[in-house]
Amino acid sequence: MNPSTAFATVVVDELIRCGVREAVLAPGSRSAPLAMALAEADRDGRLRLHVRIDERTAGFLALGLIRGTGLPVPVVTTSGTAVANLHPAVLEASHSGLPLIVLSADRPPELRGSGANQTTDQLKVFGDAVRLFHEMGVPRREAGQVAYWRSQVARAVSTAVGARTADPGPVQLNCPLVEPLVPTEGPDWPEPLDGRTTGPWTAIHATSAQPSALAVGPKTVVVAGDGASQAARLVAEAGNWPLFAEPSSRARTGSAVVPTYRLLLGATSLADEIERVIVFGHPTLSRPITRLLSRPDVEVVVVAPTGRWPDAARRATSVITGAEVIGTDETDWLARWLHADELARPAIDKVLANSTSPGALTGPSIAALVGSAVGADGMLVVASSNPIRDLDLAPVVPIRTIANRGLAGIDGTLSTAIGAALANAGPTYALVGDLAFLHDTNALVIGPGEPRPDLRIVVVNDNGGGIFSTLEQAGTTHFERVFGTPHDTNLEALAAAHRIPYTQARTPEALQAALTTTVAGIDLIEARIPRPTTLPQALTTATTQALKQI
Repeated sequence: MNPSTAFATVVVDELIRCGVREAVLAPGSRSAPLAMALAEADRDGRLRLHVRIDERTAGFLALGLIRGTGLPVPVVTTSGTAVANLHPAVLEASHSGLPLIVLSADRPPELRGSGANQTTDQLKVFGDAVRLFHEMGVPRREAGQVAYWRSQVARAVSTAVGARTADPGPVQLNCPLVEPLVPTEGPDWPEPLDGRTTGPWTAIHATSAQPSALAVGPKTVVVAGDGASQAARLVAEAGNWPLFAEPSSRARTGSAVVPTYRLLLGATSLADEIERVIVFGHPTLSRPITRLLSRPDVEVVVVAPTGRWPDAARRATSVITGAEVIGTDETDWLARWLHADELARPAIDKVLANSTSPGALTGPSIAALVGSAVGADGMLVVASSNPIRDLDLAPVVPIRTIANRGLAGIDGTLSTAIGAALANAGPTYALVGDLAFLHDTNALVIGPGEPRPDLRIVVVNDNGGGIFSTLEQAGTTHFERVFGTPHDTNLEALAAAHRIPYTQARTPEALQAALTTTVAGIDLIEARIPRPTTLPQALTTATTQALKQI
């Protein structure tokens, strides 16, 4: 083998030995050795390869595969702007703690700064967003190279999954490759290319830490942000404390969950009685939670198994790696919150059903119907902005709800959903706004030989940036042009261009009927709604009125 082919063969083999089962490739010339090695591994059934023509789509597709499988996923690009197009996905992976492995092909170092085609400085191009950067060096036909390549791949994967640091996140291996870039005949390699008999070149074992004791005493609530996991639910139930769980926390279930927490925090004096908050995950969804975590009279305990922890208000009293509850709150604290939730729910549902006109669709009613349709074996990917906030008001939120909340951007949402669907054995749904949909329509460009997901995309179309109608920007000069940003795009025609079945739902009954059909391949449901200008205030008023008897 020539050096570049040998390098790619060894790197792909070691990735598989380290647990990689899915890989994403954006095509290019300089990355050809890696592309061919991945295709060979796919042919042999050692991993599944996904090819995309857009690097940004490829990056977010990898994130969806990671969220769906829990395993590290490499994404391979050629040199130049191709690498830079991964930056949004790398940032999301960094803030969400997702093990994305960037294999960026590069020209040899002597061509940098020379004006050579597609050559730029790719060293540490992602800055501190990656947990590890390593320049692999130009492959050479000499002894010791195989051990170096395999050892560095094992180190990169272990860093990405947080095996020793408990701080998972993206890594970058920059791979300068020299011609020939395709397999050629040549002398034997000076050493075997094989890896260990079994397993990775270097097995790196995880560290562990003992959980900290949490005593029952203060009036406590548990806040479960994005990625919190069932650990938040278990602590809340053990302490008999209210659980305020965001949709993508994967903790919104069980006997302690308070679904209407966001409205209750501003509508009942119960909020003033809170003395301690136990925080899991990355809470970013609502201002009431932000205000709660900013209160100087509230003790904030952050449970963070990794080396990073959320503390936007800079008021965390302590940060612990795990929590063990000592005792159970025997007062009526949780019962009072559940009672308030029970009183508020009918008032909230009434507002949602009549916020525009009786029988009309609203963002929250669409989210509620989609949440109910997903089912126990399904998965829901929800976009940032209004869709996830609408889902937060729903009475039923699927436990397997995924969202890119590391930076809460709308970019890459469809790609993430496709990746998650490819990793999911059951049906997958995506709930997105019109701007998130349009921002990532390249995700729908899937080649005829590529694996295709079973994914139902529901687009809530209010023709622009509807969330700004509920924020301070509403009513300002030039609002419609610079915040509303109407686009008037024909989504049916766009779906036809991608050969995707399309349905427009104008009523709750029509949407429910469209949701009950079998999810097979990709299809699109469009639900058009007006901008939600008065809905937030109406919900707050209705909740306050409903709780007057408390």
